This record gives sequence, structure tokens and C-alpha cells, in this order.
Amino acid sequence: MKGPSEESVATAETRLPTVLAGRPRPYLMAHRGASARAPENTLAAFQLAIDAGVELIETDLWFTADEQLICHHDATLDRLTGLPGRVDQLTLAEIQARPLRAPWSDRFPHERIPSLAQLLALAPAEVVLVLELKDPRFAEARWARKLTAQVAERIAARTVIVISFHLERVLAARATDPRLPTGFIAARHLFPTQPVDVLGPFWPLLVVNPFYVSLAHRRGRWVCPLDLAPHRRLGWYRRLGVDAILTDDPQTTAHLLGRT
Repeated sequence: MKGPSEESVATAETRLPTVLAGRPRPYLMAHRGASARAPENTLAAFQLAIDAGVELIETDLWFTADEQLICHHDATLDRLTGLPGRVDQLTLAEIQARPLRAPWSDRFPHERIPSLAQLLALAPAEVVLVLELKDPRFAEARWARKLTAQVAERIAARTVIVISFHLERVLAARATDPRLPTGFIAARHLFPTQPVDVLGPFWPLLVVNPFYVSLAHRRGRWVCPLDLAPHRRLGWYRRLGVDAILTDDPQTTAHLLGRT
């Protein structure tokens, strides 16, 4: 009979993506797409990330007033479009009628906030999508089920992961489909004990606990540090053996890692 830790490792290994087998680590995870070179969470940013050869694309999800999923970070549209309005009070059509604000509007005049359906149509099958569950309603089964139904093909192919700062949201999603890999963004937790498959510790936690990555690997978990300026720490991350690097600029990160 297996002990709890053995069961945990075996479960994680049956959920984590296998499509990346044989690719060198650390993998590249594009943060909101190539958000240093194009407006964050837009099809242009996602395409630039794909062109840079990333293994994973991270984006954020909210439900609109007509219960569609969009790729957008904030609860409001102000920062990206310059116009007021809450995502959950506007329909998808109303949101996509809004152009982006300057300076992005000059270089990307046709970009709009995309739907999850548009990202699913764009992303190649071999690129893993990492979906951060921003909307609090993901903690409820009805809303979590809407997501897992939309990404059912990717769940079957093991090319999607859901993550959050809020454990209850990813666990609610997994409850609707036990095959779904989950991740927890750890802002304060010093040890990788959460019941998920991927861990995103805020990078100073790895300074305080230099055994974090090895402990996570013993439990069958992947580790991708939460670090929005990773380039100065790439050598350290390689020595620690992290599984992925989160980056706004995957082209530059790939170059610094010797991949181009």
C-alpha cells in the first residue's frame, strides 16, 4: 500500500503535461504573452511568444456579463483601454469594441482583448496554456465547469494547467475534472505542501528556503518562481533546477539561456 507522499507523486505525474518531454529545462512561460513587446494578454503578445518558441503561455481569465471567458488581468478595463467599466458588467462584444489605449493603440491599432476561445484557436497543440483564475466565481462549481468544458480537449491532451493565488479556485476546477493539473502561486508559503501539481513561489522564498525546489520535486511538483525580473537570476534558477522561467520577454530570455 502506498503512503500519502507516494500517492501524491503518482497523481501529479499522471496530470502534468507530457507534450514537453525531451525539451530542455527550464521551460519558458510567457507572462501574459510576450507582454514586454506587445500589449499584455492580446493575440499579438501570444503570437510573439509562440514565435519565440515558448513551451507555456500564461494568461488571466475573467467571465463577462454574458458568461464568456476573456484573457484579461484586471477586474476593470481602465488600465488597458483607458475607458471605465467592469469586465463582469459588459458583454464580450462590448469589451471587444474597445480599442487599446496609447501607446499600444499606435503600434497595434487592431488589437482587442481576446476571448479564451480565440487563444485556444491560436495556440499550437504543443504549447501548454497556463490559465490564471482571476474571477472569484471560479470557486463555484457551475463556473468552474464552464471552464473545464471549454478546455476539455486540452485537458485530455494534458496541455493546460489552471493556477491561482487562491487555492479554492483551482481545486474547484479540478473537482469538475480530476485530470486537470492545478497550480498555486505562493506569496508567503515557505514549503511546497499544497495539494497541487505546479508551484509558483515568490522568488525570495527560494532564498529563505533553498531546499524548496528539491522538496517540490520529491513530491512530483513542478516549480516556476514568481519573478517579473528573472534575467539577473537565471544562473541561480538553473542551479536550483526550477522547471520553468516566467518571462515578459521570452525572446530575450531564450537568448540569455543560450536557446537562440
